Amino acid sequence: MSKKKKDEPFDPKNLTPEELLKYEIATELGLSDKVLKHGWKSLTSKESGRIGGLVTKKKREMKKEALG
Repeated sequence: MSKKKKDEPFDPKNLTPEELLKYEIATELGLSDKVLKHGWKSLTSKESGRIGGLVTKKKREMKKEALG
């Protein structure tokens, strides 16, 4: 049921739109240095949950704006 975390290093130059949003939120929370240095695996569950919650919130806002 759980997704296996990627073992490949984090590359901020080669991101999908969803990964870019995730990275932007990590930056806003002051976690970008930690992600760049050690990858997404280095985040605690609390940090990951906070990012996930904000990604969901942002997606809802974007969808609302698109519907108008």
